[in-house]
Amino acid sequence: MIKKTVVGSLVALGIVYGDIGTSPLYVMNAIVQDGGGIKHLTDDYLLGSLSLIFWTLFLITTVKYLFIAMQADNNKEGGIFSLFTLVRKQAKWLIIPALIGGASLLADGTLTPAVTVTSAIEGLKGQKIGPLVFGRSTGQVVLIVSIILLIIFLFQRMGTSIIGKSFGPLMFIWFAFIGFFGFVNLLGHLEILKALSPLYAINVLFAPDNKVGFFLLGSIFLATTGAEALYSDMGHVGKANIYRTWPFVFLCLMLSYFGQAAWLLENRNSAVSQTSNPFYSIIPENFRTFAILIATIAAIIASQALITGSFTLVSEAIGLKLLPRLKIRYPGRIKNQSYIATVNWLLFATTLAVVIFFQSSRHMEAAYGLAITITMLMTTLLLQHFIVIKGHKILSWIFVIFYMFIEGCFLIASLVKFIHGGYITLLITICILMIMVFWFFGNRIKRHYTDQSQYLSIKEFAPMLKRLSEDDNLPIYADNLIYMNRIKEDYMIKRQVLYSIFDKRPKRARVYWFITVNQTDVPYESNYTVDMLGTRNIVDVQLYLGFKKPQAINIYLRQIITDLINDGVIDQQKPKYSTMSDRKVGDFKFVFLNQQQQDLNYNSGIKAFDRFMISGRLLLQNITQSQASWYGLEFSEYVEETVPLFVAERKDNYLVQKKIYNSK
Repeated sequence: MIKKTVVGSLVALGIVYGDIGTSPLYVMNAIVQDGGGIKHLTDDYLLGSLSLIFWTLFLITTVKYLFIAMQADNNKEGGIFSLFTLVRKQAKWLIIPALIGGASLLADGTLTPAVTVTSAIEGLKGQKIGPLVFGRSTGQVVLIVSIILLIIFLFQRMGTSIIGKSFGPLMFIWFAFIGFFGFVNLLGHLEILKALSPLYAINVLFAPDNKVGFFLLGSIFLATTGAEALYSDMGHVGKANIYRTWPFVFLCLMLSYFGQAAWLLENRNSAVSQTSNPFYSIIPENFRTFAILIATIAAIIASQALITGSFTLVSEAIGLKLLPRLKIRYPGRIKNQSYIATVNWLLFATTLAVVIFFQSSRHMEAAYGLAITITMLMTTLLLQHFIVIKGHKILSWIFVIFYMFIEGCFLIASLVKFIHGGYITLLITICILMIMVFWFFGNRIKRHYTDQSQYLSIKEFAPMLKRLSEDDNLPIYADNLIYMNRIKEDYMIKRQVLYSIFDKRPKRARVYWFITVNQTDVPYESNYTVDMLGTRNIVDVQLYLGFKKPQAINIYLRQIITDLINDGVIDQQKPKYSTMSDRKVGDFKFVFLNQQQQDLNYNSGIKAFDRFMISGRLLLQNITQSQASWYGLEFSEYVEETVPLFVAERKDNYLVQKKIYNSK
């Protein structure tokens, strides 16, 4: 049991704390620059800033996320989308904070690799390592950072299970390292522990020597930007392991911050550079090279955790039908480990552009953290409804008022970053949000206009399907004809499906399969039901898959057919010619229906805005992953048919007959 506890704790250190654990690289540096440089720092300013860091980490990271948010686990899974699935039945409008929060989290993540890796590599400025001498220009830093980022993103497609095993011990070394040197520097100025009093935090916001005033909170917030990861990664490492490791992490972080502040008090009147990063300054020269190395490793781990988290977040959004279909691979043996090439290279391109555009970590810090405050506010709104579900309505209002006030202050303070680069993260947020809005609401609006005339009862057409299957005058189109189209509870199916079978070209098959994929709120649920509609050749399959389960239809269908044949529900289809002597099933053909928007322009009953939303949704559908690829059927036999949105006959008469021809 002890061994499992130690291993689990190390895994948690390697996965959960990369972002928040590398904050000491740049937080105090940002605070110093806000104060006008090292030589302009005062006791009250430093003590107040430290106090703000401590109480921010305590109230937001510890109380909100560890003590409250982690109680809102969806079958042990966490994160904003898992939280949304728990509360979405409370009110329809909760989709709004879920979309905004998810988009903001993805957008802000593009800056994490840039900031952390750049902050680590900037320690090389003016250093001599062996025969290599590094100058103080930003060009060398940008080049090295770009190469490291390229390697990190190239590595994603191979999976991270092997290197992931070493993340925990390396992060333990990192935290022990920053905690030790922070403690050594703190010993010379124990009076700085007065900063634990919240009075210093309040006073500094209104102190005359605080040149940025209330907007100091924008830099303070950088200390807690990884708090959301604690909740999101709960399913990867387990709640207990996070509870066990956070006290150690919290202690090491605060020792580092206090140690940096102690060094600043000691050296503010000396001849140190105004641009010196206090993180590296507190470390003796003999350990500086190792500090840069371990900081770079920690930055890489933080970037890796961010990228993996982005894959998970996008996978969940796709499962919840909040984003278009994208190709998802599972390169590792861990069920949570996924790889999305499109997301990977979009992240890389954006992160590299950020590095080239901003050049230095100081400029990146000016833009960092703005979007994540929005995510935290959205999480607070969703958590309020979770607390209501638990039967604590009064507590829910106390919670939401308290944290909306705190996080609202951070948001207002962070808005000053807008003109200094924050507009970039907000622009990325808006782009991601618009994709989500088009996909989710465009589909909802499309369903609204798809009235009952666009649906037919498959049960009423069962006799016709049976006759078609037995019609020897038609050639066999396929032994098993499969449509991946939803059948409602009352056996209603889209008119386009039956139109494809009967009207475009009668498709004779021995067995007709209609497969409905139902996304559930249980992350890894996987089961199915079968309704034969009183026949032996019409199969209504209802698949129930959790929003984290892959859409591996080929694998699921193989198991379903085997079960039905073994149970004697459908007949064996032993082929006349086959390389497998024991084969019981014939061939398969999937039919995918691609809806086109041309007939939108001819439907006068659709409002202009609704037409715009539907068009956007269909455009995304056509430029993203195909249905065959999404369902894992690239190597199966399938056809794609183009169908209009509306199959019902139009009532409009576009032509008026003027002349009648007499025939003999």
